[in-house]
Amino acid sequence: MKVHLIKRQSVERFVAENARSRVAFQSWLSIVRYAEWDIPGDIISTFNSADLLGNGSDRVVFNIGGNNYRMICKYFFGDAKIKWIGSHAEYTKLCKEGKQYIVNEF
Repeated sequence: MKVHLIKRQSVERFVAENARSRVAFQSWLSIVRYAEWDIPGDIISTFNSADLLGNGSDRVVFNIGGNNYRMICKYFFGDAKIKWIGSHAEYTKLCKEGKQYIVNEF
């Protein structure tokens, strides 16, 4: 099933505010544009550094730009909903606070 990214504007806004991330996110967007996912494992096949979050969350963490950035998305097959984008350090803080399963900033 072709991937349809719901909140591309969230990525574009993050990139506008974090110019160093532009190339990394353009690469990620280019890959997603041609991706076809039917099961969660397909996400990992496309992005082997991505992590599927447990607890029935239907969320995936993408490591972007050589692990400089992280992005949490909620997935439905056909749609990915961005829940959060930030630096690796910000992601670590989010995890220490146990918020990676509940964050909803976008």
